[in-house]
Amino acid sequence: MVMVLYHWLNYFVSPQGSFYRYLSFLPPSFICVTGFLISQVYLSKYRATDPRLPRRLAVRGLKILGIFILLNAGISLLIPKSHSGRHLLDNFSVNILESIFVTGNMTSGRLVAFYVLVPISYLLLLSACLLIVGRYYKHTFHLMTMLGLLSILILHLSGFRSGSLELLTIGLLGISIGCIPINKVNQVLRHPLAVVLAYLCYLAAITVWNVPYPLQVAGVLLTLMVIYMLGVVGGDAGRMQRTLITLGKYSLFAYIGQIAILQMLRRSLQMELSAWALGASFLVATALTIITVEVLDLARAKVAVVNRMYAAVFS
Repeated sequence: MVMVLYHWLNYFVSPQGSFYRYLSFLPPSFICVTGFLISQVYLSKYRATDPRLPRRLAVRGLKILGIFILLNAGISLLIPKSHSGRHLLDNFSVNILESIFVTGNMTSGRLVAFYVLVPISYLLLLSACLLIVGRYYKHTFHLMTMLGLLSILILHLSGFRSGSLELLTIGLLGISIGCIPINKVNQVLRHPLAVVLAYLCYLAAITVWNVPYPLQVAGVLLTLMVIYMLGVVGGDAGRMQRTLITLGKYSLFAYIGQIAILQMLRRSLQMELSAWALGASFLVATALTIITVEVLDLARAKVAVVNRMYAAVFS
């Protein structure tokens, strides 16, 4: 739901602004959750020595990378011109490929959409390899997390950065945290005031210093913990809770769908909007995203071919 707000601001308010620092946790949160699920869910479902697990992660990583490439190829064909009036492919070069698939430093501008899928796919592919190494050294993921953080520090001291490495390291941190038994993770919930106070300190810090990488990492962990606490308090009973759980089950599909919905809304409203109209556009985008996901969930249950197609692409 925060993702819809993030992209709605991008389309209807401004692509830039100081308010984005308070949503800076969002893209890295997806890869952190991905990492957490790898260790917390997948490793409990499969044995660490089960060869199906690395294969499962590798296939899923390749699918997500393929989805990213196909989506951007489709955008280039359906929306042939960027905001500057140039064809997206006119700027295609080795440097752009490097910024997208290697460094992750998007100095080339808005030439790709859904970029967060790239480091997520890398995390899944890397995890498939590390699981094999982990059969011989159980702290493999923790070691890789430390190496990632050390590499980021060395690059920073040398005057360089890599967006891909920063996101990938947050994903590895998520895997390391996911190795902790869930009952120990839940012990943090016994201290809600401490979590809220820490979160408020984080908000104050980014207000003063913007969002350097250490604060981004802290923001991801604190925000996810606050959301997790709200989920535990709310439980899983009730219409709103069931809707949120369904959205969570289809987060990748919802991610893609809400971009399409916002694009159509923006293109159909080629005018300056009043505050009331802006608010209405956000509510419409949110409602359409929920409806799209609910329709897909119902179609999967009722129509076998839809279920097979969804599984082939997204599972």
